[in-house]
Amino acid sequence: MLLSSQSERFILHFGEMGSRWGVNRTVGQIYALLFIAQHPLHADEIAETLKFSRSNVSMGLKELQSWRLVRQANRVGDRRDYYESLGDVWEIFRVLMEEKRRREIDPTLSLLRDMLLDAPKSEAEAHARQRMQAMLELIELSTDWFDEIQRLPPETLQSLMRLGARVQKVLDFAGKLRSPKPSGDPS
Repeated sequence: MLLSSQSERFILHFGEMGSRWGVNRTVGQIYALLFIAQHPLHADEIAETLKFSRSNVSMGLKELQSWRLVRQANRVGDRRDYYESLGDVWEIFRVLMEEKRRREIDPTLSLLRDMLLDAPKSEAEAHARQRMQAMLELIELSTDWFDEIQRLPPETLQSLMRLGARVQKVLDFAGKLRSPKPSGDPS
C-alpha cells in the first residue's frame, strides 16, 4: 500500500501521540493506518506499509484489540485475519473513554473507597483522609456525569459540545435568578 505524504504525516503524528496517550509509537501508527485505510488490512500489509516487523504488528494489533479500537474481519476464501478501526469517530471516542475509565479511573476509585473505610489514627492521617475524600467525590461526580453524557446520542452530544461557553452563560444567568439580592442592594 502506497501512502500519500499527507497520510504519512498523519501516521507519524499518531505514533508520536501514542506515547503521550499510554501506548507505544508502533501501536499509534498501526491505529492511524487502519483508521485512514479504505478497507480492512491484514497484518502483512500493515507490516509492509509501515516497514515494521510482523511480530511488532501482531503485538500492536493485540494491544489495539484489547482497547477495543480495532476489530478483526475475515474474507471468504482467505484464511488471513483482516483488521479495521471502528468507523464512527464518536464511537471511537466513547470506547476510548470507557477503556481509560476501566484501566485508570475505576482502580483509583476502588483504592480510595478502600482507604476511606479505615478511621484516621492521627491528625496527619485525618488531613490525608480529608484530601482523599475530596478526590473521591470529584472523581465520582465526573464519572457520574460521564455516564449521563455517554447515554446521549452522538448528535445531541455534538450539539452540546458546540454550545461551549454559552452553557456557562446560561448557568451564570440561572445562578443569578436563584440567588436573592442582599437587602439594601440598590441594583
